[in-house]
Amino acid sequence: MAFAVMILTDAAANRVKAIVDNAGGDAKGIRVGIKKGGCAGMEYSVDLVTEPNAKDDLIELNGARVWVAPEAVLYLLGTQMDFEVTTLRSGFTFHNPNQTSACGCGESVELKPADLAALAAAGQPTVRA
Repeated sequence: MAFAVMILTDAAANRVKAIVDNAGGDAKGIRVGIKKGGCAGMEYSVDLVTEPNAKDDLIELNGARVWVAPEAVLYLLGTQMDFEVTTLRSGFTFHNPNQTSACGCGESVELKPADLAALAAAGQPTVRA
C-alpha cells in the first residue's frame, strides 16, 4: 500500500472542474507543485494541465483531475486541498501537516518533507500501489 499524496474536498473538486470547463480546449485538469519563493521560502503552484506528465501523481474526485509534480510529493503527503470563498478572497487552500510556518500575508510557507512513520501511525489514507 502507498500513501495518498493529497485529498481533495468536494469544493476543491468542483472548482477544478469549473476551471477546466471555463478553459475549454485541451484542458484536462490542474497541476499542483511547490516552488521557491515568498518570505517564508516556498509557495504552492497551481497550473492548468493540457498534457499530463507521466511522472506526476494523479488524484481524481468526482471527475476532477489534479496532478501532483513529483518533486512536490514529499512536501504534500497528507495534505487536504480545499477551495474557500471569503469576503476578501477566494482560492485553493492547503491544510498541510508538513507546514512548519507561514508568512504574515499567507502567500508563502515553510515546509518539511513528510514523516512517513508519523503518517502511518496517524492512519493516513492509502491507495493501492
